[in-house]
Amino acid sequence: MNKFVVNGGKPLNGEVTISGAKNAAVAIIPGVILCDEPCRIENIPNISDVALIGTILKEMGAIVKRVNKSTLDIDPRHIRTHEATTDLVRGMRASYYLLGALLGRYGKAKVLLPGGCNFGVRPIDQHLKGFEALGCDHEILDGAIDIKCREGKLKGNNIYLDVVSVGTTINLMLAAVKAEGLTVIENCAKEPHVVDLANFLNSMGADVRGAGTDVIKIRGVEYLHGVTYSIIPDQIEAGTYMAAAAATRGRVTVKNITPKHLDSITAKLREIGCDIEEFDEAVTVDARGKNLTRCNIKTMPHPGFPTDCQPQFVAMLTSCNGTSIINENVWDNRYQYISELQRMDAKISVEGRLAIIEGGTPLKPAQVKATDLRAGAAMIIAALTADGTTVISNIHFIERGYEEVVEKFQQLGADIKKVYDPEGELAESV
Repeated sequence: MNKFVVNGGKPLNGEVTISGAKNAAVAIIPGVILCDEPCRIENIPNISDVALIGTILKEMGAIVKRVNKSTLDIDPRHIRTHEATTDLVRGMRASYYLLGALLGRYGKAKVLLPGGCNFGVRPIDQHLKGFEALGCDHEILDGAIDIKCREGKLKGNNIYLDVVSVGTTINLMLAAVKAEGLTVIENCAKEPHVVDLANFLNSMGADVRGAGTDVIKIRGVEYLHGVTYSIIPDQIEAGTYMAAAAATRGRVTVKNITPKHLDSITAKLREIGCDIEEFDEAVTVDARGKNLTRCNIKTMPHPGFPTDCQPQFVAMLTSCNGTSIINENVWDNRYQYISELQRMDAKISVEGRLAIIEGGTPLKPAQVKATDLRAGAAMIIAALTADGTTVISNIHFIERGYEEVVEKFQQLGADIKKVYDPEGELAESV
């Protein structure tokens, strides 16, 4: 029943500090299961997905203590089960990383099929093909994937991924860290959080080489020691605030980032006419007084333009003059949110994987909803550009991946607040 109420029409100005990467955190935290000692994980985003995976580990027996808002101490030595079958597992897509971690530790795993944002088929056939190559059999029972090693221990092997998949790459890395011998994964995903997971595993004593390239080689080890590890900044959160600065014609400095991770995003912002200034760990987007114009975007695996920034840029491009064309090349059905932007009088049409945006017409305030995590961020950006009051519902999607999103936008001068609306009265006022 919580909603965001946004009074738009004001440019964003100021500084915002980016949190740790959600996509790295939800892989690294399950990765602690593989460790033979306690670990401290720093720069963790304070979001619902992280709280959820922490709770799942607790229910499995791990000792999880929050040191402060961005630091967790995790002791996996008390985990006594290879099963994660609580309903909490259904609450997030990344819970399937428990498969690789539990397989790596126990040689068997039983995990409920994951949930998360629903914007297309999320098959795990690639994951299962990889686990089979490592010596496992699987079956699906009562909505759970039950995987067991044929010989009690994983065996290294050569694995070629039919499609570039972040989830498969991460899951096979987790499984192979303690497998016997050498595992070679080809056609790997290269995303920054894949590299971050490899760095985390190596800091514990794993032997993972080639992360960030097409081929990752993992030589199994028997023991992993505890570490203190800091997660990378969130490139998608950074891209969201950068798009919002452009959409509102403001000037925003985004801090605590890795500029190299944002190359595809800054390139498009420059293309439409923004001034971009990069620093060692920050970037400034200046769109004040700019006559921003159209661009075309094709989402691709890293280092291409990230699909997770596509909705935010669509919302931003509605404010830019000319016709922009988006080619969503990663997910089949990521345009569910377009109908919500159309409620705000956005001139957007969808033809298969293409979204055609007739920009330059101001959006109108409306009652809209978040259809998934990144689409929810797009609704905020759209609301910030509309002159009037927009009410956004289904904000639990947004809070899955954005830490203190209201407070951060308020720091930039946005008129946004979170309200409790059990009777749906706000809808009648818009």
